[in-house]
Amino acid sequence: MKNPFRHLPILITSFAIGTVAFAQQDFSKVEIKATKVAGNIYMLEGSGGNIGVCAGDDGIVIVDDQYAPLANKIKEALKGISDKPLKFVINTHFHGDHTGGNPEFGTVATIIAHENVRKRLQEGGPPPGGAQPAAKEALPIVTFNDKTTVHVNGEDIRAIHFPHGHTDGDSVIFFTQANVVHMGDDFVTYGFPFVDVKSGGSISGMIAGDEKVLGMLQPDTKIIPGHGPLSTPADLRKFIDMLKETRAIVADGMKQRKTVQQLKDDHVLAKFDSLGKGFIKTDAWIDTLYNDVKASN
Repeated sequence: MKNPFRHLPILITSFAIGTVAFAQQDFSKVEIKATKVAGNIYMLEGSGGNIGVCAGDDGIVIVDDQYAPLANKIKEALKGISDKPLKFVINTHFHGDHTGGNPEFGTVATIIAHENVRKRLQEGGPPPGGAQPAAKEALPIVTFNDKTTVHVNGEDIRAIHFPHGHTDGDSVIFFTQANVVHMGDDFVTYGFPFVDVKSGGSISGMIAGDEKVLGMLQPDTKIIPGHGPLSTPADLRKFIDMLKETRAIVADGMKQRKTVQQLKDDHVLAKFDSLGKGFIKTDAWIDTLYNDVKASN
């Protein structure tokens, strides 16, 4: 099995360190791996978020596009799947490890995303380490508020907005005929998830959105997570249960009038220690949980 933390240095760069450290990343060693998921749907893994691909006679649709320096490698991987042109790019949210290729692919394809994705790309990310405003070519040309559908290659590709989860612009992408769903960073497998509170995300919103998605899936639906290997609805159920249980533990401690530091000192999430060894450490997750519970009271 691949190391589930192999993307974490780049994730940290995207979310916290900023453009200087990003420039130091060595993308020359990154390999793009293509995996057939079901029907005409594929998953590309490299560095950054997983890419969903729908290929057929009408052309190619991709969901997310990782980083700009990987654009040529992504193009080569797409050629290995189909010789048809790229027609559409759908962004699940605005973070650079999912939209970094927009300036390159936006010159040949139509970019589609929730309206908040365009807004945040246009304005630039919040500090610290926020991105600069995106170039015109990187901006979504077609935006939507609730949902939209792209009808290509015999697929009804449905993008549905689930608010205030990972960010305020998250979309989950359903490949209806193939029974595949791309969840962006509302579902990841590297441990505790990153919740971009400064960009409208929340744990409560992530729980609510993920439970709605789970209710829309069949037992054999294949899930492309934002980061990590191909997954199942059972994997998503475990992820939701972890979110709910860790939140409940912190909420119970708060009812006992414990401070956030006391919760950390008491190691209240010791049961989940293995999840705190990746990008988001256990103490940082407790901070996010504490603030989420506090905001709901």
